[in-house]
Amino acid sequence: MNKRFWTCAAITSIAALVLDFGIHGFLLREDYSVLVRQGLIRGAQDGMRYLPLMLLAHLLIGFGLTWLYSQIHPRASTARDGLRFGAAVALAGTLPGYLIAYAVQPWPAPLVVKQVLFSTTAMLLLGLLLAWLEPRRVAL
Repeated sequence: MNKRFWTCAAITSIAALVLDFGIHGFLLREDYSVLVRQGLIRGAQDGMRYLPLMLLAHLLIGFGLTWLYSQIHPRASTARDGLRFGAAVALAGTLPGYLIAYAVQPWPAPLVVKQVLFSTTAMLLLGLLLAWLEPRRVAL
């Protein structure tokens, strides 16, 4: 793991955080406000106490995705490779995670569909970003 790897991992972490904020903090804000009123999830003020955990989670996402991508694509890759990687991660993690959460939590089905669609799109975008960054390339 060289300097380029760590730089790519940091960029991917930031991108994941920005995408998730856009999805969950902006696009789904109204959907979540109903769940806050029902006491099913924390409101924004209460959630701020857990910001360090959210930052850690996105660091782990960025570093984990970068490590996986660098193991699967050790050489130059294309946008198609990035999209395939993003789709594979969505199939292995994003989709099952939301389906399991829906099975055990009383969340509205339309919200879960939005979460799946938006989060899968975000994972595809992160895959494209990693293909463009090429974490295993030698030069920065």
